[in-house]
Amino acid sequence: MRWLFWLIAVFAAAVALALAGRLGEGYVLAVYPPWRVEISLLLWVLALAAAFAITYLTVRLISHTLALPAQVRAYREARRHAQAQSALTSALQCYFEGRYARAEKEAALAWEAAAAPGIAALIAARAAHQMHEYERRGQWLERAEAAGESLHAARLLTQAELALDERDFIGARNALRSMHGTGPRHIGTALMQLRAERGAQNWEEVLRLASLLVKRGALPPAIAEEHRVQAHIELLARESGDRGSLEARLRRTPSADLAHPRVAAAAALRAAALGEVALARELLERSLGAEWNAALVALYGDIGKLDAQKRQNEARARIERAERWLREHAEDPQLLSTLGRLCMAAELWGKAQNYLEASLAFAPSRAAHLELARLAEREGRAAEAQKHFRSAGEMP
Repeated sequence: MRWLFWLIAVFAAAVALALAGRLGEGYVLAVYPPWRVEISLLLWVLALAAAFAITYLTVRLISHTLALPAQVRAYREARRHAQAQSALTSALQCYFEGRYARAEKEAALAWEAAAAPGIAALIAARAAHQMHEYERRGQWLERAEAAGESLHAARLLTQAELALDERDFIGARNALRSMHGTGPRHIGTALMQLRAERGAQNWEEVLRLASLLVKRGALPPAIAEEHRVQAHIELLARESGDRGSLEARLRRTPSADLAHPRVAAAAALRAAALGEVALARELLERSLGAEWNAALVALYGDIGKLDAQKRQNEARARIERAERWLREHAEDPQLLSTLGRLCMAAELWGKAQNYLEASLAFAPSRAAHLELARLAEREGRAAEAQKHFRSAGEMP
């Protein structure tokens, strides 16, 4: 359709010129002594138009000729940039596909072409790390650092992640702290810092980060609880050299965490080791009041063995408490076994035998068999003692 339009336009112009030539009676007189030229007005107009067209085309040709080197340079730069971007994209794809050697090679091409050189250096560093080429990884990280402040956070986060992968928790922690001196601002970095602080055994910071992350909904409550429990246990072991330091640590421990069975057990064992059996008993009773736990019940029966001087008095006090628990847990074999051992410590031999035999009636246990064997030996019933020793030895 366009060619038809232009054909019609050309014919129309020709017709118009023919009519103008027929009707136009004007002329142009040019005098340059001794010459005198007289031409028609129409021819003069056509000549001017032709001269203008030739001049315009000549100027455009010269302009294009002079601009050709710059256009060639621009074309080459655009082509080089496109190739660099393609190399960067290929490096990312190869990295995610697990082709680390190819990823590093493509990233090197992108870095040499200055297409996002910092990003290319980080990709190459990660690829070299996956291939255990740690010297090249360090070189790429240095190149990423030279890329400027815009990649400061990305470089430190990459450095921390690679350090964690090598279990270099101190290096990871230092990188993350350099990134956010006042504390992590993002959930991802906070999770990484939690792992680093835990590996570096900075338990106070583990407590803070676990509480922060569970408030933000970034950490499941069960996992956050596991982090807190381990931190409290480690802090109890580290900071409880005497009664004063133990009590100070217990005051700094939230009551909900202190009631956790594992924390309560660690605190009770530490208190008993310092000779504070009453405190150990109180810690266990408080935890058992919040949550019934068979392991704590067993520890409740054993804790008195650590203080021979007050063994009977402590045992009797614990028997009273345990017998109150028995009203709600009458068929708990661990509680019955604990009562039997407490009665043995208090030298209540008859009650001890009754409780131990009742425990075995609900569930066999090596501890109950051994206590009954010792009780039978004490009373001179050798055959019965051998029977219980044999039963204890046969248990898995």
